[in-house]
Amino acid sequence: MLIGVVTEFEADRGLGRVVDDDGQVYLFHVVEIGDGTRSIDVGQAVTFEALPRFGELQAGNVEKV
Repeated sequence: MLIGVVTEFEADRGLGRVVDDDGQVYLFHVVEIGDGTRSIDVGQAVTFEALPRFGELQAGNVEKV
């Protein structure tokens, strides 16, 4: 599991970005938020997995810390 921070989240589109401790940016979709709330705040610390999707690594299994 990687550790990161949510830097963007567009609730109307269900898309966001997480940046890990090394500065790598990962996209994620709202369905990847583990608690099922379908919402997450910018600045929220998270753990996640880097999963290959659509030809790039994206954040999966995003869990709020």
